[in-house]
Amino acid sequence: MTDVYDEQRAAYLWAEVVGPTVNRLTTRRYIADGVLHVFISSAPLKSELSFLVDTLRERINDAVGRQIVKSIVIH
Repeated sequence: MTDVYDEQRAAYLWAEVVGPTVNRLTTRRYIADGVLHVFISSAPLKSELSFLVDTLRERINDAVGRQIVKSIVIH
């Protein structure tokens, strides 16, 4: 049960980590098997975020307090 809660919390924290501008362009996000899937409506932003996935993963995991997100896939 704690894992499910932490996964949901990690997905929720996406908005806090990336800020309101990026979050406004986020259409959907969910975690499956430790992978955070994020759907972005802007192609240039998708490209930019693809360079930041390691940093974003670390920041989300730090906010949760443990290693929940193994990787992030930007769609």
